[in-house]
Amino acid sequence: MTSSIGRRELLAALGGAAAAWPLAASAQQTAMPVIGFLRSTTSTGSAHIVSAFRHSLSEAGFVEGQNVGVEYRWADDQRDRLPGLVADLVRRQVAVIVANTTAAQAAKAESTTTPIVFVSGSDPVGAGLVASLNRPGSNITGVVFTTADLATKRLGLLHELVPKAAVIAVLLDPNAPGTPTELRGVEKAQRAISPQVVVVKAAREGEFNSAFATILQAGAGALSVGGGPFFNSHRRQIVALVSRHGLPAIHVSRQYPEAGGLMSYGPSQTDAYRRAAGYVGRILKGEKAGDLPVELASKFDLIINLATAKAMGLEIPPMLLARADQVIE
Repeated sequence: MTSSIGRRELLAALGGAAAAWPLAASAQQTAMPVIGFLRSTTSTGSAHIVSAFRHSLSEAGFVEGQNVGVEYRWADDQRDRLPGLVADLVRRQVAVIVANTTAAQAAKAESTTTPIVFVSGSDPVGAGLVASLNRPGSNITGVVFTTADLATKRLGLLHELVPKAAVIAVLLDPNAPGTPTELRGVEKAQRAISPQVVVVKAAREGEFNSAFATILQAGAGALSVGGGPFFNSHRRQIVALVSRHGLPAIHVSRQYPEAGGLMSYGPSQTDAYRRAAGYVGRILKGEKAGDLPVELASKFDLIINLATAKAMGLEIPPMLLARADQVIE
């Protein structure tokens, strides 16, 4: 069953061509190859990555609605829906499935023949997606925009921003694929900076309020919010809670400061989906997924929302502001 696609947001980003969603019937009539675009998240807030994917796909020679179809599937953060969504795409004989980490794991478990291109924020070898980065093998390859191993860097930036904070909290999703690596980064940072670091976890939306209560009880003067598709889907709620409690916070992607968060440092997810589209194009032209080495993200951005800082009465150190790749006024 096709989940809600968040039409208002996606149609605005994708233009009139998206109005014919889904394109399965049209694709079958014209014998166009069909791509399965699968994420474990909600569609909300995903317009930018879909738009980047479609743009890069067109640069590879495949224009949605003209010579390729795309079936979009969203599990709405309900992992138990993924096997059914994958099975539906396989029954439709899609030419390739593009998926985030959790969805790619479900796709790999369902099919050993349908090519899979993952876009992952965690170690794909550790997640069991590929045997190695250089020779992924089987029917799968992808792009990694690892955020977990940047935990040390983010805590260092946060300490630079709020040097007097005696306690820094780290909010993590225990189910996120990159959390074990992120925890190791937090432990490394703890040895390098003076503030005490307190780790708090939230696995469901209903746990956010209690997690923030724990953060405040610990006396945290700043917060680092971890990665993962679940947190990303609920970034506006997280940003609202951070703002309500007046905590200077750093996040993993630019989507947070764009939603009103203070600061982020991490790789570009839109760049990762552009790269993934390039691999999809090569697969549609006949190359095998398992022969394509996993690509590593190389674009990292420090984003600072100066308007949020001013609203908090927080002065950004000039040296930190000078290093920002983008300042949101």
